Amino acid sequence: MKVVLPFVFLLIVFGCSPARRINRDLRTKSAYNDHFTGVALYDPVQQRALIEYNADKSFTPASNTKLFSLYAGLLALRDSLPVLRYVIRNDSLIFWGTGNPLLLHPDLPDTTALVFLRNRPERLFFSPANYDGPRFGSGWAWDDYNDDYSPELASLPIYGNVVRFTSGSVNPSRFVDSTNVSTKAAGGVHRAEVSNQFVRSSGGKSTRQDVPFRWSATLAAQLLSDTLHRPVGVVNVPVESNARLLRGSPSDSLYKRMLHVSDNQFAEQVLFMASAEHTSGKLNPTAEIRWLLDSVLHYSATSGGRTPAKWVDGSGLSRYNLFTPNIFIDLLGRIYSKVPQRRLFGLLPVGPRIATGQSATLRIPMANEKSYVFAKSGSMTGVYNLSGYVLTKRNKLLYFSIMHNNFTQPVSEMRRRTAALLEEIHERL
Repeated sequence: MKVVLPFVFLLIVFGCSPARRINRDLRTKSAYNDHFTGVALYDPVQQRALIEYNADKSFTPASNTKLFSLYAGLLALRDSLPVLRYVIRNDSLIFWGTGNPLLLHPDLPDTTALVFLRNRPERLFFSPANYDGPRFGSGWAWDDYNDDYSPELASLPIYGNVVRFTSGSVNPSRFVDSTNVSTKAAGGVHRAEVSNQFVRSSGGKSTRQDVPFRWSATLAAQLLSDTLHRPVGVVNVPVESNARLLRGSPSDSLYKRMLHVSDNQFAEQVLFMASAEHTSGKLNPTAEIRWLLDSVLHYSATSGGRTPAKWVDGSGLSRYNLFTPNIFIDLLGRIYSKVPQRRLFGLLPVGPRIATGQSATLRIPMANEKSYVFAKSGSMTGVYNLSGYVLTKRNKLLYFSIMHNNFTQPVSEMRRRTAALLEEIHERL
């Protein structure tokens, strides 16, 4: 009995452990099996998985993909972002974009390029020759062209590649003449699919609306010329090997906005800038993804990964992206090892109040309640995921990835279930 009783006691304690209980609930409760759910919880100190439920199954990640873009930036970008490459030829200055999205951005502008170009004595020429890829990412919805979360990809984004309409203004003002007001138009502002012609409803409540414009090298040069009050021409010449690189804003300012408001353009253009750091030639964000997936992360089928991943864009707009919860656990470990905790937790949305886009939260925190979740969410129709770091009451730091796919309930319901699970982890583990 002296041998059996301690064994039985340990078996009972282990069987009733919080992690074991949560694992059991994930397999039996309808909150987790009325749709496709995956959960992974990892203790980096003990180097072992505490919870695994469908943790090696592939899920559509939505904006959880931005964690991959963050890692790409951490690996490739310096403390200050690349802005332009340029050369001087006699009396002319030719410049190429690096994909930096902050030029005249309506919410996070960087004036580095403007100050530099405004003070140059040479004639100014922009060349778009270093990017000839598509304007949309692979697998993006074709009818999202009018929505603010889907601006076009470009080597030289300007004004965030959107027109901002408010009750009394149109910015950039160049688009005033191409905006018509109609009593027959549906609410809001709508752009023609293939041209920069806008129709604005004359009725309804006036609110701010950002509508993507069709980007072209000529339009970008014109918009830049309007601001500089000097001509900017367009030429089509490749980047020269001796081109100089101009740097601007701190990288962290872009990462923070990308993660906090889930800015799709910033996430996509991080891959452009990473490509610009690796080559002075053509910008190729797709090749940057392929290199990271195959040679750095080893998540592809050809690199011997345990469960191959599919990564096709920087923002997560594409439903072609496929990642497992355990892949996110591995990625979170890589990010944590590269960034000091204080800096990392300053970049990520924090909880219990966790941002999903610009407003939705996990739950409202109580007064004086300390944040214990630092994570990135991702949602689209039938998809809600949250991956990041959770601090327990015992001051243990754990990595987690909670993924919900193929549900018919509102996203708010999945957010509530995720919050309840994280609260249990925080309280009991």
